[in-house]
Amino acid sequence: MTTPRFLNNPPRFLFFTGKGGVGKTSVACASAIKLADAGKQVLLVSTDPASNVGQVFGVAIGNSITKISSVPHLSALEIDPQAAAQVYRNRIVDPVRTILPESVVRTIEEQLSGACTTEIAAFDEFTALLIDSALTANFDHIVFDTAPTGHTIRLLQLPGAWTGFLEAGKGDASCLGPLAGLEKQRSQYKAAVDALADTKRTRLVLVARAQQATLREVLRTHEELALIGIAEQYLVINGILPQQAVVHDDLALALYDREQLAMTNIPDSLKLLPADRIELKAFNLVGLDALRKLFITDVVLVNDAPETQWLALSAPSLSALVDDIAKDKHGLVMLMGKGGVGKTTLAAAVAVELVLRGLQVHLTTSDPAAHLSETLNGSLENLTVSRIDPHAETLRYQKSILDAQSANLDAKGRALLEEDLRSPCTEEIAVFQAFSRIIREAGKKFVVMDTAPTGHTLLLLDATGAYDREVHRQSVDKEAHVLTPMMQLQDVTQTKVLLVTLAETTPVLEAVNLQTDLCRAGIEPWAWVINNSVAAVPVQSALLQRRAQNELSQIAAVANTHASRYAVVPLLKNEPIGVARLHELAISKN
Repeated sequence: MTTPRFLNNPPRFLFFTGKGGVGKTSVACASAIKLADAGKQVLLVSTDPASNVGQVFGVAIGNSITKISSVPHLSALEIDPQAAAQVYRNRIVDPVRTILPESVVRTIEEQLSGACTTEIAAFDEFTALLIDSALTANFDHIVFDTAPTGHTIRLLQLPGAWTGFLEAGKGDASCLGPLAGLEKQRSQYKAAVDALADTKRTRLVLVARAQQATLREVLRTHEELALIGIAEQYLVINGILPQQAVVHDDLALALYDREQLAMTNIPDSLKLLPADRIELKAFNLVGLDALRKLFITDVVLVNDAPETQWLALSAPSLSALVDDIAKDKHGLVMLMGKGGVGKTTLAAAVAVELVLRGLQVHLTTSDPAAHLSETLNGSLENLTVSRIDPHAETLRYQKSILDAQSANLDAKGRALLEEDLRSPCTEEIAVFQAFSRIIREAGKKFVVMDTAPTGHTLLLLDATGAYDREVHRQSVDKEAHVLTPMMQLQDVTQTKVLLVTLAETTPVLEAVNLQTDLCRAGIEPWAWVINNSVAAVPVQSALLQRRAQNELSQIAAVANTHASRYAVVPLLKNEPIGVARLHELAISKN
């Protein structure tokens, strides 16, 4: 394969989406390069709050269109939610600074400081790229490298959600600031809806790995986006282990069999989509040379004799980290990181290990794409499992507000309040409240939280920070001790953040950036966990040996530079599903 099916007669807009860690950015970047190499003017856009497009090309890409000098005809743009939010706030506040009292202006700025405004601002920039404008007039193709699935579904649903909300024309209190800007953009959002639904202009590429959980997630994405009119969909199964690479290697054979079984059992509706398969490469997909080889079937190293001998990697196990965590008897343990690095599995493993040490544990997730119950595949005494369901939490929040305020409202006032609570912003508030409610339990037991992929998690923390500032601003007694969720996250005696990564260039850089963001917010990561390490197991396959060799420098960087403490979890033959295998994963020695 040199030209994948999804690039045959491509429309103007190409969206790449899927579960975190499946290679969306690599496939999107390689596609943009291929189109540019063919002489097309291409704009590559990242809508991921945790974008690493700049890292892939080795250049700084900001919140404005930047030419990629090494690739003629290619430009790139990273939609920076924070920068977009500041521009958005300025657009709303600047015109009234000299008109309204300073105290009123400060109140408006505070209303516009939360995650809701950040999301709307990024969405505002996103829709501007889907309409005919001078900004994009010179580009033949606009390639979108999107955030992990749950965030992307919300982004692509927003044009319709906000259009419907604005058409009702009755939004008021909680979204007063954001709506002041949204109302002006009504025609832009309608044009975006039309563009997304036009099969001649828009194609969605669902990127997956040959894993049952990932393919189930892709099926959900396929169905949800089809419902909002995005019908032109293609499927890419990325990173498939070539059959030639499994010779004389038990681990490679087990991985190959697992992938083949997943592809044999692919959901029926996905079988109807035009599909491409991309083989696993021995090299890291960073830099132009590597990206230009992505779509080429590569048998280099497959039949070669192994170039290096496996050397035992001495590193702490996950169980050793849990021993230290368990000493506190209770607390919050948050697993964070790039999508696809295995946070859900490791969160379940940490919870199981704590329970096996006789402790009470609440295992929960804020990731809309997580499948904790499937990972556990069973139950344990002293372990409760939950998921923060945005839909359910929104209904709960709406009911609580209506119950609290209805008695003081007439019919017209209640109708206005109900309309306001249908704003897409309401979901952000509801999810934050659920998050706050759960972490309060950590004063009596262990709460282990599997978070959403990095960008979404940072938005949640942004909401936590905004709430913290508002509590202190409104406090009458400035000396009174008020414990906010942010204060709990900043206290290492109450909260331990585990950064999860793979021993690869991009995930490690992503974790470094996340650590920087957390430290800026006063949250110090407690430990790093390197997951699915090939370097930590003996392998005979030349392809896997080369990948193991590539891992060593990344593991050394984590151990010696980035982490105060760390653990390495080996890649195992058997998928870590069920209590017994999760325990095996935790105690595996390197």
